[in-house]
Amino acid sequence: MTEMVNGETQATQAGGTAPGSVPGQASGQAGASRRGLTIERIFTTPGTHPYDDVTWERRDVVMTNWRDGSVIFEQKGVEFPSFWSVNAANIVTTKYFRGAVGTEQREWSLRQLIDRVVHTYRDAGVRHGYFATPADAEIFEHELTHALLHQVFSFNSPVWFNVGTNAPQQVSACFILAVDDTMDSILNWYREEGLIFKGGSGAGLNLSRIRSSKELLSSGGTASGPVSFMRGADASAGTIKSGGATRRAAKMVILDVDHPDIAEFIATKAREEEKIRVLRDAGFDMDLGGSDISSVQYQNANNSVRVTDEFMRAVESGGQFGLRSRTTGEVIENIDARELFTSMAKAAWECADPGIQYDGTINDWHTCPESGRITASNPCSEYMHLDNSSCNLASLNLLKFLRDDGTFDAAQFAKVVELVITAMDISICFADFPTEPIGDTTRKFRQLGIGYANLGALLMATGHGYDSEGGRVLAASITSLMTGTAYKRSAELAGVVGPYEGFAQNASAHTRVMRKHAAANDAIRSMDEMDRSILALATKTWDECLRVGAENGWRNSQASVLAPTGTIGLMMDCDTTGIEPDLALVKFKKLVGGGSMQIVNQTVPRALAKLGYHEEQIEAIVEHIAEHGHVIDAPGLRPEHYEVFDCAMGARAIKAMGHVHMMAAVQPFISGAISKTVNLPESATISEIEEVYLQGWKLGLKALAVYRDNCKVGQPLSASKSGSDEATATASAPATQIEYRPIRKRLPKVRDSKTVSFAVGGAEGYMTSAAFPDGGVGEIFLKMSKQGSTLAGMMDAFSIAVSIGLQYGVPLETYVQKFTNMRFDPAGMTDDPDVRMAASIMDYIFRRLALDHMAPEERAALGIYSAEERARQLETGSYFADDEDDDVDVEAMAQSAPIETVDISTGGASATWEAPGSTTELIEAQQGRTADAPLCLTCGTKMRAAGSCYVCEGCGSTSGCS
Repeated sequence: MTEMVNGETQATQAGGTAPGSVPGQASGQAGASRRGLTIERIFTTPGTHPYDDVTWERRDVVMTNWRDGSVIFEQKGVEFPSFWSVNAANIVTTKYFRGAVGTEQREWSLRQLIDRVVHTYRDAGVRHGYFATPADAEIFEHELTHALLHQVFSFNSPVWFNVGTNAPQQVSACFILAVDDTMDSILNWYREEGLIFKGGSGAGLNLSRIRSSKELLSSGGTASGPVSFMRGADASAGTIKSGGATRRAAKMVILDVDHPDIAEFIATKAREEEKIRVLRDAGFDMDLGGSDISSVQYQNANNSVRVTDEFMRAVESGGQFGLRSRTTGEVIENIDARELFTSMAKAAWECADPGIQYDGTINDWHTCPESGRITASNPCSEYMHLDNSSCNLASLNLLKFLRDDGTFDAAQFAKVVELVITAMDISICFADFPTEPIGDTTRKFRQLGIGYANLGALLMATGHGYDSEGGRVLAASITSLMTGTAYKRSAELAGVVGPYEGFAQNASAHTRVMRKHAAANDAIRSMDEMDRSILALATKTWDECLRVGAENGWRNSQASVLAPTGTIGLMMDCDTTGIEPDLALVKFKKLVGGGSMQIVNQTVPRALAKLGYHEEQIEAIVEHIAEHGHVIDAPGLRPEHYEVFDCAMGARAIKAMGHVHMMAAVQPFISGAISKTVNLPESATISEIEEVYLQGWKLGLKALAVYRDNCKVGQPLSASKSGSDEATATASAPATQIEYRPIRKRLPKVRDSKTVSFAVGGAEGYMTSAAFPDGGVGEIFLKMSKQGSTLAGMMDAFSIAVSIGLQYGVPLETYVQKFTNMRFDPAGMTDDPDVRMAASIMDYIFRRLALDHMAPEERAALGIYSAEERARQLETGSYFADDEDDDVDVEAMAQSAPIETVDISTGGASATWEAPGSTTELIEAQQGRTADAPLCLTCGTKMRAAGSCYVCEGCGSTSGCS
């Protein structure tokens, strides 16, 4: 893409800036021997503007709250290309268009938005000497416009919010702050975080300089310790997030493992999560954003422990580890390293915090150690660099580089990386920053964060399993090419406008890290022709990077990160975000004119074609996925191809170490780190989390977070507050402790019962259910196999357990919710006309019990109907003969149900059905799993994971960087 002109100034060859130049600005204005970049075309043609090559259409954007149907945003007649999805257009309109809605100043077309940003970048590039000629500047503008228009890449959200407006030109999404052991510094920390939150970004910092609660103050008193000061910052973030225009506050708090208060820090959020559960069970509204959640502390930050190699070796050996004074550096307490490590895993098991950061690896890959250590990260853990610094991000859509023949266009990918990294560096020339120290550090070190999205979709489309060696090699090759190209362009930019100001001091260290990247690239072992061609170009690129860098230095101290890509991933119509695999094979899609539909991920047919299946087979497999949500037993699909369709959730969820190994494959080719949460099932143990943390260190990761399903309360709740008056009445007598216990209600000696014989998938059995006098079921017996067999014994034990639960007051409805949709063999056809298909014996049994003992409106909420009811619906359009007399509109429930069998998770004794409002809710409905994602504070939609943050598919709001 670039033709460099020979001849650098003497100052450049020495690693400094040109004589007379201003640090951080284009020294090409002062050095006559320097010329700007010659830009080659990638997508565009001379004489044709990118806007002229697409079909534009007008749309009305109306956003409603999924919960109550109220309109939260409306703008009619907005203009977008015809190939942009409804969701992408909605998010851009609501999030990024500037100007008051309903005024002439309001942006109404994607052209206006792109022009506002691109023209600012072009003008700054011209002003600072980046382009050789005006023609090169025009090509740069057209190529950047085309790439944004066609969703090839996107800048991070602050660029779209601010660039080209009257607001401060803040372009960075990620900030790292610093705090010292003084009250002035601590209070300034609160102030700086508030300014960053107000601007729609997030910040992280390390509190380890603050002396511990076990040390003395100069006055002779005992210090408060960092955990106490976290309360004030947490309250500040909780207040500011409610008034922010773009997203809730995002922050990271880090403490070194040798800090004397480390045990208290580890336990903070686990204790608060326990408090949340107690308050929830007492009837308080503890949902995220609920009226009572603000009484709980430390909920506005991600917590991470910064561990050293010394500590991790002590964990391995079972040795002691010293906690050190913050003022003298002396060891003031020795602890059992393995015991502390287990407490970290236990807390993460309980509430997903703290995460872990590996200090040794982080600083071993640090390009600027002479300017200070890396002590902290941004909220999502992908940006790690000097204190009081920032990073602007941009992400490429990998699926855009997959040709129709199934090969990856590595050459075009590299050219786009060069284009984007050039634009990102230009942005630092005109950017504004929330504080002067952050602005000063960023201009001196020019940290950038290019990354990508849609890796999971790309792997699936090319027939690679996410947790496979071939998938990891392909991901590593692409990542190596991306970062190698970014640094090569950075070296070329250094020859045009000078290296970053801090390069001279850190030249040796920066070069060492470049060589480490190149050596890691050489260690990749190719698996097939696709990654072989990418790897060959990456190897050539790293060679050129080292050669040009030796001559010019580098323009940027950091080049790449892997961010969550939440909002911008939706803007680019990506199926997957960041480094994540696909969430599930079945998605939720908005329709033009309102409404939504359930679809199978469009990457699936592409993957099946790549694997050699013909059109009829693909249609049958897709139909199976649409019905079941997974590929198991799909007609004609070979079992060896199942792994290609493994997802983060579902029947074939990727194992925890599959996520860790993918991170380890690409980390050596990332300047910063990776925003990723390793998801574990609810059944995961503390020792499994310990193993994940230990392997993350051994495999060379920089940071890691885990999330165990259902470990947090931050999800929709329906706890009743009916007992609050009684609680108030007894509060005045603190000495009296009242303990409530369930009472077992036994069946009478003679009771009515019903016996049903059944066959599921060829397996036969009998079920007897006995009822209380009021009609409620109170006992079941299951008979399968011969007396004395293992199966018969297990069924007897299960029957006793369920029967005792029913007699202690557990609603039958709760058992139906938990056991319907459970999938295992034997499964398939049954001999029961009311339940023609069953996913397992358990699925059949509890559907039969629901039909026999639950009221029609209760069953309707769960999507369970008899054969007679289904026949009536086909004839009359109604499942029930007297719907108009029912208090509950069961017909409306039935009509809106996306599939016949829907599993609902509720917090109360009775279920209420709600149509899914997001992909996360759709997956829950299909697979009977309660996701822990919070509700969006803007529109009420359930969010989905994006890296270590969450993104709302309804309005694009995120809980961190984007």
